[in-house]
Amino acid sequence: MSYACTLGATRYRFDDLKMLMARASPPRAGDRLAGVAAASAEETVAARLALADLPLARFLDEALVPYEADAVTRLILDTHDAGAFAPVGSLTVGGFRDFLLSDAATKEALAALAPGLTPEMAAAVSKLMRNQDLIAVARKISVVTRFRTTIGLPGRLSVRLQPNHPSDDLAGIGAAILDGLMYGCGDACIGVNPATDSAAQALRILQTIEELRLRFEIPVQSCVLAHVTTMLQVMARGGPVDLVFQSIAGSEAANRSFGVTLALLDEAHAAAMSLDRGGANVMYFETGQGAALSAGAHHGVDQQTMEARAYAVARRYRPLLVNSVVGFIGPEYLYDGKEIIRAGLEDHFCGKLLGLPMGIDVCYTNHAEADQDDMDNLLTLLGVAGCTYVMGVPGADDIMLGYQSTSFHDALYLRAVLGLKPAPEFEAWLWKFGIMDQEARVRPKLDGGAAKLLAAGGGG
Repeated sequence: MSYACTLGATRYRFDDLKMLMARASPPRAGDRLAGVAAASAEETVAARLALADLPLARFLDEALVPYEADAVTRLILDTHDAGAFAPVGSLTVGGFRDFLLSDAATKEALAALAPGLTPEMAAAVSKLMRNQDLIAVARKISVVTRFRTTIGLPGRLSVRLQPNHPSDDLAGIGAAILDGLMYGCGDACIGVNPATDSAAQALRILQTIEELRLRFEIPVQSCVLAHVTTMLQVMARGGPVDLVFQSIAGSEAANRSFGVTLALLDEAHAAAMSLDRGGANVMYFETGQGAALSAGAHHGVDQQTMEARAYAVARRYRPLLVNSVVGFIGPEYLYDGKEIIRAGLEDHFCGKLLGLPMGIDVCYTNHAEADQDDMDNLLTLLGVAGCTYVMGVPGADDIMLGYQSTSFHDALYLRAVLGLKPAPEFEAWLWKFGIMDQEARVRPKLDGGAAKLLAAGGGG
């Protein structure tokens, strides 16, 4: 079915819904690379006008990626909750935007609506929204998950402590963990990207973190971000696996490029649940705009819509954590700071609207037209938007993955300026160990618990 809009003396025609969505997208390098971007600002306006008048229910009838050819499309449509969708089922995409920004869209209403929304609906409405709209709606939504800490409560900001090391040196990883804990970081998880995808090495890292956790009774969960097949081996060996990690994307072919299928994720989820180490939220997923395009598996769909489709995969497993590594893939997909900022706000909005505990890795690669001031801006905007968690990397410079993220100090800044606190269980531990005071300020007392932690870091 084609779509059209007349703007001035020019009539713009869009061959199908996929083309309409792509032309309505804010400018970004990936869509230009794929040849699906609008040719002019005027064409973008025309596409948005046509999209605003589109019935929201059209996305249930016109699949952007064919149902017969794609497992993610089948997952989206086969699990759609018609009852949850009913309150907005008669709206257009523009009418849905108006509803989201209205007082009627309470946190309770949005939580009830989430199972009735498809990723394409979330992506479509985001294309009609200014940055402040994305922030205002996302801030209304709280998605709460639990393991040893409770993540996503209002007034809280959690941090994934990311102590990566280029050679997986356990002493180096341990020093970075200690550094992060002393800055009040780690309540989302202690998550290590291993330098090699080795089950034996992943097991050693997990055992090291588990020993520290048990010795000091730290309410945290750990994760080695190895491939899901590696973690199945670790679990088979009896390793202390809290969370199973996997990078995911928005099409069956893109997920296949990561070496995963829904069946494999089902197997990993069942294995993690059988360990019974902390509750029902046992998965950790990472995504990023451009993943499907870089794998040649985007089906001609714009990169932001493909990113939102990845959230349908994540939603299936009720994960503890999901985050978009927003600027990690590079300037071929998000060219500069402005594109990264917009994408981060889109990803956060779409993820939360679909019912996910959404964090953002506020980051960029060194060859992108971005700098730390851009990241400061995005970090602050996400904090206002109620972001669930961010990354904590020593010095903001990941020396193993080779990109720029956010530091322990950045997390402290955001908590301080917005009056946010860590997860309650972790906050209580920080008080007990004299690392944080009652005003949520990091004020380590070099006696008692903090001194014991420092001694442990020095081999004592």
